[in-house]
Amino acid sequence: MEIIEKAINSLRNGKIVLVYDSDDREGETDMVVVSEKITPEHIKSMRKDGGGLICTAVHPEICNAIGIPFMVDVLLEASKRYPLLKELYPSDIPYDEKSSFSITINHRRTFTGITDRDRAYTIRKLADLCKEKRFNDFGKEFRSPGHVILLRAAEGLVRSRRGHTEMTVALAELANMTPITTICEMMGDDGYAMNKSEARKYAEKHNLVFLSGEDIINYYLERI
Repeated sequence: MEIIEKAINSLRNGKIVLVYDSDDREGETDMVVVSEKITPEHIKSMRKDGGGLICTAVHPEICNAIGIPFMVDVLLEASKRYPLLKELYPSDIPYDEKSSFSITINHRRTFTGITDRDRAYTIRKLADLCKEKRFNDFGKEFRSPGHVILLRAAEGLVRSRRGHTEMTVALAELANMTPITTICEMMGDDGYAMNKSEARKYAEKHNLVFLSGEDIINYYLERI
């Protein structure tokens, strides 16, 4: 599929691509970059032109190798001491069955962790560690809580869940890159998710690839 090949080439060249999930899910367009190519300029573009939550999505095999949990599991374990946490269980998400949110981190060499430079550094160092398979060094290099929000992709990726987390990690996998992506929802001036047509216009204006979740899912499932 030509649009997927264009997206893969863009990601390999360190460019942002835009991914719209679907009309019957979140109905959101996310700005996406592979984390091994992240720069402070990417973070700046995401916070200024995206405006949503900047998160880093991680392949489940990497999460398993490091020991990165789902946040809901952390909260359930902690609820033995703090019962309130059990009441907060997200069993009523209107568009999904389970949240992909995980822990938050800063690299130990960052200062506050929130600047464009600090966040890009944390994300890039995470990608480097995973690319080099230095999984046992995770606790040595990072502290938690921090300002980079990790998302744990579901086992099987888009075969079991079709969120931006899984779709973008699958796209990185298709590109033969470290399957970790950094994503941010695009918000409109009205305070809601940016309209798909507006997101497409943004892509055209900035010469970025715009593709749908269906494009990624179909291409990925044909090749696994």
